[in-house]
Amino acid sequence: MLCRRVRLRLLIGLTVALSSLSLMAKDKDFVAPRAENASTYPSKDAHPTEKVTAAIDLYNTPPKDDIFITPYNQEGILPVFLVISNDGDQPITVNNMEVQLVTGRNTKLDGLTTDDVFRRVAHISGSSSGPVRVGPIPLSGNKNKKAQKEYEEIQNAKFEAQAVEPHTTKSGFIFFDIEGVKQPLDGSHIYLTGVRDAGGAELMYFEIPVIPSNAATSAR
Repeated sequence: MLCRRVRLRLLIGLTVALSSLSLMAKDKDFVAPRAENASTYPSKDAHPTEKVTAAIDLYNTPPKDDIFITPYNQEGILPVFLVISNDGDQPITVNNMEVQLVTGRNTKLDGLTTDDVFRRVAHISGSSSGPVRVGPIPLSGNKNKKAQKEYEEIQNAKFEAQAVEPHTTKSGFIFFDIEGVKQPLDGSHIYLTGVRDAGGAELMYFEIPVIPSNAATSAR
């Protein structure tokens, strides 16, 4: 009898522990990855004259994409961690920077806005009675709590830097819609345009090769 009670208590304790871990996983908050200097990443393009380097790192496969609460890969969205390091003595501005993914088949994809990403992952339909709003987007009330966390994650994850000061690094995610795109990573490059120096002159565009996560890990 005593042995049964002990086993029962252990089973109850294990069930509670697993339930707690499950709740913690669902309620976890997004924590951005720590960016190293862009020169340390396999996928990069350096401009030695301006002393600026731009790099990318894909976060579309486990365990790297575990940092997100939203399964972007399942929604046909590619999260790309963009890192820009300014090793010069003058600031550069990136507030008007444009980011484009060009596949090996020459399909051109622009980075998505926060609202674009949210509409996809929240599966927002055009009709809902008594909608509430998450950000600027109306959403039915029963989805509001989950949607709020998803929207906050996208906002917190996105690359939002306006400038990169001397001897600093700025980073954040760019999201691309690759649903239905054939071989979106094979032979692909990411192009950055609109980066300007302290005098307002535009730097030469950055052309960064896309290296899949497993290949990039092996190259480090």
